[in-house]
Amino acid sequence: MVRVLLAEDMLILRRALVSLLELEPDIEVVAETDNGDQVLPLAREYRPDVAVLDIDMPGIDGIRAAALLHRELPACRTVILTTLGQPGNLRRAMEAKVSGFLLKDTDPARLSAAVREVAAGGRVVDPELALTALQTGDSPLSERETEVLRLASQGEDVPEIARALFLSAGTVRNYLTTAVTKLSARNRMDAVRIARDAGWL
Repeated sequence: MVRVLLAEDMLILRRALVSLLELEPDIEVVAETDNGDQVLPLAREYRPDVAVLDIDMPGIDGIRAAALLHRELPACRTVILTTLGQPGNLRRAMEAKVSGFLLKDTDPARLSAAVREVAAGGRVVDPELALTALQTGDSPLSERETEVLRLASQGEDVPEIARALFLSAGTVRNYLTTAVTKLSARNRMDAVRIARDAGWL
């Protein structure tokens, strides 16, 4: 029997997923939550074989929850469900040692099969999304440009970024301008969006 923890903040979808998985004779949903902060405590309590996690929910997101699970309960494998097939999310998920990454509009039978495959030690990734991630390639940004853009993405202004990185405000502006140019972005926030979607932040 594959023991599953399910984390999804939309009640109707969570109930549907629980019902779907429990139709399978070899899968049991042992715990469910609508909040990322509850994933690790529930996993400690119920010791699931697989955690099926929504990528975007209150508290910590599914990818951060997966990283915590991998670190503290490595026997619990993880599958991320998402509505947004952004290659950046897939890259983050792979770095967090996620075993499965599926879009929410996947065939229901595919989810059950993915849970079994992941529980058995395999990996399951939406093939179209994997191809897109491979085609995106490596970041054209330098390490420092990435650092500056990451702070900008968190709402920090130029003086705050300069203080945080021990740089002059003029140097920070230069890094931001270079990042915008390299990414063919319209402005700083467009550069943040492009870099985030590509998984470079």
